[in-house]
Amino acid sequence: MNIRAKFTSIFAAACMLVFWNLPAFSRPSHPPQDQTSQTQSGQTGEKQKVEPGSGKEIGKGGEDIGKGAGKGAESLGKGTAEGAGNLVTLHPGKAGADLGKGAGGAAKDIGVGTGKGAAKISKGSAKGIGRLGKKIVGKGNKNKQEPDAAK
Repeated sequence: MNIRAKFTSIFAAACMLVFWNLPAFSRPSHPPQDQTSQTQSGQTGEKQKVEPGSGKEIGKGGEDIGKGAGKGAESLGKGTAEGAGNLVTLHPGKAGADLGKGAGGAAKDIGVGTGKGAAKISKGSAKGIGRLGKKIVGKGNKNKQEPDAAK
């Protein structure tokens, strides 16, 4: 098998890897809107730490997955371009090394982005399920006042 056929098969496999991961590049048509929740407390002078909502957390997870896929595609493209340049200048050893380096960088970037994104998505999903459970049980309403038994 000559070098050109090897390069073609490796390039085709790399392209398939990128196109199979296209759902990671997709973005929602309606991005989640900022939800600012303000709670009243007895101390109005102190700033309260507001945690992001479950929807925002899930959105950030999707963003991380997209960033990882983008960086991976960039790394794969750079490795492929360097490999093609070395192949044209008759350096097949360097071409294979550059292509392998690009594919390895792509795998690393996609793996890191997917891991971070999946962690944020699961955290946001757990928040949403927890809030739903509190609403079902009836413990979610903070403004509810206890009726006086003395009356």
